[in-house]
Amino acid sequence: MTQSFKLITTRILAALVCLTLAIPTQAEMRPTVNLSGQTGLIDMPSGEQEPDGFLTLDHSRFGPIARNSLRFQITPRLSGTFRYVAIHDWKKNFVCSPCIGADLFPIYYDRNFDISYQILTEGSYLPAVTIGLQDFVGTGLSAAEYIAATKTFDDRLKVTAGIGFGRLGSLNPLGSLGKRPPITIGFGGNLNVKQWFHGNYAAFGGVEYQATDRLTLKAEYSSDIYSEEAGRHKTFQRRSPFNFGVEYQVNPSLRLGGYYMYGSELGFNLTFYVNPAQRPSGGIGGPGPEPVKVRPSQKSDPASWSTGWTEVANAQDILFGSLKANLEGTGIVVESLGLTATTAQVSFRNASYDATAQAVGRVARAMSQAMPSSVETFEIVPMDHGLRASKVVINRSDLERLEFAPDAGNALRARAQIVESGAPLPGTKRNPELYPKLTWSLLPFDRTFLFSPANPLQFGVGLRLAGTYELAPGLILSGSLTKLVLSDIKRGGHSVSKLQPVRRDASIYVTSPGVQVETLTGAWYSRLAPNVFGRVTAGYLEQMFGGVSAEVMWRPVNSHLAVGAEVNYVAQRDTDGGLGFGEYNYHVMTGHISGYYDLPRGYFVQVDVGRYLAGDVGATLSVIREFTNGWRVGAFATKTNVSAKDFGEGSFDKGIFLQIPINWLSGRPTRQNRVFVIRPIGRDGGARLNVDGRLYDVLRSYDETRLNDQWGRVWK
Repeated sequence: MTQSFKLITTRILAALVCLTLAIPTQAEMRPTVNLSGQTGLIDMPSGEQEPDGFLTLDHSRFGPIARNSLRFQITPRLSGTFRYVAIHDWKKNFVCSPCIGADLFPIYYDRNFDISYQILTEGSYLPAVTIGLQDFVGTGLSAAEYIAATKTFDDRLKVTAGIGFGRLGSLNPLGSLGKRPPITIGFGGNLNVKQWFHGNYAAFGGVEYQATDRLTLKAEYSSDIYSEEAGRHKTFQRRSPFNFGVEYQVNPSLRLGGYYMYGSELGFNLTFYVNPAQRPSGGIGGPGPEPVKVRPSQKSDPASWSTGWTEVANAQDILFGSLKANLEGTGIVVESLGLTATTAQVSFRNASYDATAQAVGRVARAMSQAMPSSVETFEIVPMDHGLRASKVVINRSDLERLEFAPDAGNALRARAQIVESGAPLPGTKRNPELYPKLTWSLLPFDRTFLFSPANPLQFGVGLRLAGTYELAPGLILSGSLTKLVLSDIKRGGHSVSKLQPVRRDASIYVTSPGVQVETLTGAWYSRLAPNVFGRVTAGYLEQMFGGVSAEVMWRPVNSHLAVGAEVNYVAQRDTDGGLGFGEYNYHVMTGHISGYYDLPRGYFVQVDVGRYLAGDVGATLSVIREFTNGWRVGAFATKTNVSAKDFGEGSFDKGIFLQIPINWLSGRPTRQNRVFVIRPIGRDGGARLNVDGRLYDVLRSYDETRLNDQWGRVWK
C-alpha cells in the first residue's frame, strides 16, 4: 500500500473518531459478534459489550479458517471468550524439513482466550470504548491487543474505529511503542504479559447500517495482515484490507452472516444468543399451587382452635396422611412431621423445583390445608442426602394475610425467618415409605474428548444403569454400570511422563470393552453440630480411582462464607472397568482445605488448597456466576508445584464450565442439570478426585443467600 493511501486511511479513521465525539445520539442497535466470537464488525472488534449475563455460541468460517467461540458477558463491562480455531491447508503450500510441532498436521488447531473491558459506555456525546486482550494466554498465533470506540447515529448507523497491536497492528502500522518481544511458546498456556500493547500499532475501523429491523450491512478496514495464514503458509490470498458483509437476525436467538473477505474469500457466521436468565419456553409448567386455607377467626369458631386434637392417639398419622395427599403430584416428598399444639415442623425432599423457595411455598400452602387451626408456626426444613439443610419459619397468620397482598413475596420474606435447621421436634414421625428404598434408571450417557491435535472432537455414547439404595437418612448405597455402544474415541496408549497418569489415560478406561463398573459406593452424611456437616464415602469413587473420601464443612446458613476440609486415600483402578487395582499399583493420599464465599449479583468464589492426585501440591481458584434458575457459568485455574515441562502442553490446568438446568429448555419441573467442562488440554497436574455428593454441592441451594435470590417464586 502506498504512503498516500496510508495517510488517507489514517485521516479517515481519525475523522470517524472525531465524528463519534461530536454528534449527540443514544445507542439503539444491538451489539453483534464478529468472526472471532467477540463483539465487533466482521473480523475486527468494536467498543461494545453484550447485555449482562448473555452467552453467545459462534461458528464462523472464511476460506481455510474456521472458528468456534464461546463468549460470556461476565459483568456489564467485562467479557471473556474461549475460541477454538482450525486452519485448513496448513501444509498444502508449505514445505518443512524436518516438520515439528504444529507443522506436523495438515490442519492447525489453536485455542484462544480473550478478555475485554468496557472503560466507557456510550452516551449522548461519547462513544463506547473497550480495551481488549486477544489470545492473551497460549501460543500467541492470534495474539493482539486493541482499543476500540463505537458510536451509534440515528439508531441505524454505527461507526467503529480502533487501534490494534500484535496481529491487529500488522498492516500499515502508524507507529511503535517499543519492541514487541517474540513469544516463547514452550508448553503454552502462559500469560504473554511482556507483549501487551508493545510493538507496532495500526488503525482499523468500519461501519454497520441496520437497513431493516432484521437486516444489517457491514464494511470494515482490517489491520490484520494474516502473516502466518496468508503469508508463510499461503492458505489463502489476502488481496485487500477491506471486508464486506450482510447479516440477518432470524430471531432473537439466531443471527446469520455472509461476507466477502480480503478480496478473495467468501465467509459465513452463525451466532446463537443465549440469555440464561430467560427461559425459551417462558415459565415452568406443572400443576398450580393449592390456595392458602384461611382459618375461621377464633372468636367466630373457638372450637376449631381447640388443642384437643393433640390427645387423639392417631392424630399425627392422620395429619401426615393429609399433608402427603395435598402434595401428591408435586414432586415434593414429605420426609417427616413433628408437632406440638402450636407448631408443625415438616421436613421434605424437593425433586421438582429448581427454586427451593418455590418448594417451601408449596409446602407452606399444603400445611395450611392440613394442619389444625391451633398450629400457628410452620417450620419448613428442606432435606438433601439425609441432611437437614436449613429451616424456614413462617407464621401461619402471615401466610393467610399476605397471599393476595401487593408485593406479597417481599412482604412475606420480611416476616419469615431462615435459620439453622436444628434438631427435629420430639416425637417427629418419619415417612415409613422412604427407608429402605431402591431407585434405579437406565439412560443414555455420553463421553467427549476435546482438542486432540489429530482429532479435536472425539465422542461416544452408551447406556448407563444406575441405582441408589437408601438404608436410612444419610446412609446411601449407590452404583452405576456403563456400556459404550458407539464411539470414535481413540484408545491411546499409556503416556510417558514423570507424573502418574491419573487423567491422561482416561481414554483407555472409557474405551475398554464390555460392561464397566463406573462407581460403587457407600456414603454416610450427618449434621455433626450446629452449622457443621460431615460426609464419608467409600468404594469405587469414580472410573479411575477407588478408596475412601472424608469431608467436614462449616456452613452457617446466614453467612456468605463456608469452609470445608477433605481427605482421601485412593488407589488407581485397572483400565478394564472391573474391580481390580493391580495394573498401576498406585496409591495416594490427597486432600484440600476449601473456602467458599458469596459475592453480590450471584457471583461466588471457591479456593481449594492442598494435594492433588498426582502428588503435586498447590491451589485452585474458581470464579462462578450463578443465576437464580440454576444456570452456572465459571472459570477455574490450578497452579501446583509441577513445572510446565512436567505438566506438558498447557503448562497448568485451567478451563471453563457451564451448568444448564434441564427445565430451562423443557419448561417442566425438574432439578436435573447438565454440566459441561471445557479444558484446553487434559493433563495429570492439578487433577482432583471426582466424588459425587460433596457437601457444598449438596447444601448450597438452601442457605439464606440463595433462598433470598429465589424468594420471588415462593407464591408460585
